[in-house]
Amino acid sequence: MKPKVTTEFQHGQARIFKNPFLESLTKTNPVQNIIVYGITIIGLVVLAINYIGLSPWAVAGLFAIGIFFWTFAEYMLHRYLFHWVTEAKWSQRFHFIMHGSHHKFPRDEERLLMPPVPGLLMASVLFGFFYVIFWIAGFSELTFGFFPGFFSGYLMYSFVHRATHVMRPPRRFKKLWMHHSLHHYRYPDKAFGVSNTLWDRVFGTMPPDRKQGEPAQTS
Repeated sequence: MKPKVTTEFQHGQARIFKNPFLESLTKTNPVQNIIVYGITIIGLVVLAINYIGLSPWAVAGLFAIGIFFWTFAEYMLHRYLFHWVTEAKWSQRFHFIMHGSHHKFPRDEERLLMPPVPGLLMASVLFGFFYVIFWIAGFSELTFGFFPGFFSGYLMYSFVHRATHVMRPPRRFKKLWMHHSLHHYRYPDKAFGVSNTLWDRVFGTMPPDRKQGEPAQTS
């Protein structure tokens, strides 16, 4: 039987690595992320316009497409990578490092954002992946306009995610807060969207409505 993500949680912090240095790389704070990722995004935009030669309008359009595409990637990564786990010990270890520790300790504030070192490593891999895709299509230079938007989409998602765990929901976003809470505490196999519910609707993974037992019509 395939192991499942638990809905049981604990207070406190997970211990991911025995090595103190590696353990420190798994933690971060909002200021650190804004500075590191913000500089990275601005640098990519400057590179796209001043060195790659894309027009500001082209960058703006690609940036918007990148943000939208992130919402799809957010859903797919959360559903199929972060929740991928098998009977193999290495798979369970990978899952715990990537996402399982968050489900077990959802209120660990130092791990509600992706730390800069692993975050930039993953961003580099993704940039390379998109570069190859655009290169095959004959438009490799477009990567430099698309990826800053994609990365910005991630950054906005990450702060929404953090807010759902540490803040009371603003009145306008109460249903979105509830959507993510249902994923953590009742339905770990549903409600994979964090910044939005669009792709849960598209792929049929909306959590049951508490009143009627039907897919919730949240937004």
